[in-house]
Amino acid sequence: MPKRRSAGLLLHRGRGDRLEVLLVHPGGPAWANRDAGAWSVPKGEYLEGEEPLSAARREFEEELGTAPPDGDPFDLGEIRQKSGKRVRAWAVAGDLDTTRIHSNTFRFEWPPRSGKLIEIPEVDRAEWFGLKAAREKIIPGQVPLLDRLEQQLSSDAE
Repeated sequence: MPKRRSAGLLLHRGRGDRLEVLLVHPGGPAWANRDAGAWSVPKGEYLEGEEPLSAARREFEEELGTAPPDGDPFDLGEIRQKSGKRVRAWAVAGDLDTTRIHSNTFRFEWPPRSGKLIEIPEVDRAEWFGLKAAREKIIPGQVPLLDRLEQQLSSDAE
């Protein structure tokens, strides 16, 4: 079985103490009451041979309903989540009105093992968070991406 791999874009704005990142919350009833440790970088799976940065840009647009901002993304590298999924991410500076997102949808079995399929948004909301709050909201395995962003922006400022 091939390894599950995702690619994503971590949108950020501001500097230093004002630095904020954009995170997304998964849609559907399974995630409705989960907050801390449930948010994510906008991302999605890509196939063998697909260019990961192109996949990250595609997934950003699918999950948020808008193209990612132009600009030079910098590579945050790859992390491995507890599930074993590998996530490759890039950071890009930009802004986005979170009240205007529109996510793609998919069919999801609910309740589990019921055979009943419902249509749910891949992302039900997006929000800007300062780094401290983002570290509490994001899936624990993705915290190193925030650390790498902070480190990169700190070294750029020197």
